[in-house]
Amino acid sequence: MSTLLSARALYLLPILLFAVIAGYFLWGLNPDRNPRFIPSVMLSKPAPDFELPPLEGLATPGLTRADLLGGGAVLVNLFASWCVPCRAEHATLTRLVESEGVTLYGINYKNKATDAVAWLRELGNPYARIGADSGRVAIDWGVYGVPETFIVDGQGKIRFHHRGPLSWQDVEIDILPVLRSLAGD
Repeated sequence: MSTLLSARALYLLPILLFAVIAGYFLWGLNPDRNPRFIPSVMLSKPAPDFELPPLEGLATPGLTRADLLGGGAVLVNLFASWCVPCRAEHATLTRLVESEGVTLYGINYKNKATDAVAWLRELGNPYARIGADSGRVAIDWGVYGVPETFIVDGQGKIRFHHRGPLSWQDVEIDILPVLRSLAGD
């Protein structure tokens, strides 16, 4: 009788193992576990101190923390020419600058200057300033990868952080309300 019971248990082991693994994967697919929705530790903190040179071959000036201070809220977008989602969001960023008059600064992340300049010449340059980053400044901002976009208020405090490419729906739901609330402060 005990050998019959252990034989049945042996047949049930793969089914049990499959159920555990399937449960783990289903748990990981939960939308609440999406890394885009992980809150940034930088929210409500001052933007890091940084000084980035301009992209060689482009007339757009470089970017420093001082450029974020004294005016209204600005968007800081980390991008790279090798980043496919960056290409997807580029039209949205351009539209945001053109239709809403938003000031957009760029941090070009781990990218050859020649590639970045060619990419911006092809797609257009919506950035008022662009700093070339080897990756160190992105770490200070708490960036996981590109694209990522931050809203920084006139005092240099990070007020919003979006991971991944921006769609126009993201702009309407998340970006514009924050910018409008900061303009009313």
